[in-house]
Amino acid sequence: MTALPDFRLETYFSRWEFAARYNLAASDAQSMRLSDLLALASPADREAFESLHLGYTQTYGAPALRETIAATYAQRDADDVLCFAGAEEGIYIAMRVLLEPDDHAIVVTPNYQSAETVPLSICEVTGVALDADDRWSLDIDKVAAAIRPNTRVVSINFPHNPTGKILERDRFDALVALCRQHGIWLFSDEVYRPLGPSGTVHLPNAADVYERGISLNVVSKAYGLPGLRIGWIACADRDLLRRMERYKHYLSICSAGPSEQLALIAIKARETILAAQRERIDRNLALLDDFFARWPSRFEWCRPDGGCIAYPRYLGPEGVDAFAADLVERAGVLLLPASNYRSALTETPPERFRIGFGRADFGEALGAMEAHLRR
Repeated sequence: MTALPDFRLETYFSRWEFAARYNLAASDAQSMRLSDLLALASPADREAFESLHLGYTQTYGAPALRETIAATYAQRDADDVLCFAGAEEGIYIAMRVLLEPDDHAIVVTPNYQSAETVPLSICEVTGVALDADDRWSLDIDKVAAAIRPNTRVVSINFPHNPTGKILERDRFDALVALCRQHGIWLFSDEVYRPLGPSGTVHLPNAADVYERGISLNVVSKAYGLPGLRIGWIACADRDLLRRMERYKHYLSICSAGPSEQLALIAIKARETILAAQRERIDRNLALLDDFFARWPSRFEWCRPDGGCIAYPRYLGPEGVDAFAADLVERAGVLLLPASNYRSALTETPPERFRIGFGRADFGEALGAMEAHLRR
């Protein structure tokens, strides 16, 4: 087993996330206070939270929570769901269970770093880069060309972090057919799937359309509840879930009971929560459109398809790293430069940065960034 490298993105956030006045790099949508979430609960669910016994919980996750999660899928039920302490644990356990040293995996780039470093710590991995000149789409022929006899997993993420790309449906269907043809697991990071501007058309859950589809999700991003640390994997293969559950015994063992009950309340209230998030995203994207229209010599803007993050290009002569460092140090505004998305597998665009537009103070933060530019 190869040691995992430093997690650049998380190290960068450890330095700046709580020190900066404004977090324009945030990957999650607006959060809420505990009292606001409890106000969305039914009387029975609120009573269940307030009278909760603070003992160990089931490793698979509370049955009521798994039933509530399963209701967000078209073809899955509670026995097809396994809960985790956030999405990160799900990524780690899935790759440790699916892959052996003699296997091979394919991942898209750029990516959330653990999507490539965890499988790279186990076996050989090939990266397939999204094409910035094709609105960040995925070339399925390149995926096909990367397949080997020992390829066991193809790992994707749509809506994509950091670009906000949603893969075209015909390409997604072609990818599913390709994986089915070769008997390959399709690991689909769908943490942004319910999120986007009004009218966003999302891909189906991989677990709903493919017998070897593995759908990862979490309440951290679209629901804006990262403090709960509740994620899950849905999959039709219950034996695979059983093996993941056994691996979880070595990590979190089980989730926190209060977090499980609060996640249940949030998912039951998903329409209310997501409607508010969409309204906020619509407003903030309009601000971004206007902002980039005012600064065409400094930025190249590609409007994202979904999620609450985008990946513009910085055109200034000093480079994006210097710009981001100056911005956070002098104006207290945090962006995430492309150096945090470097890949060991492919070249990645160097002069870009992640900007998050899912939070309530976005307009104020963008105004502080623009004031810095004018200075």
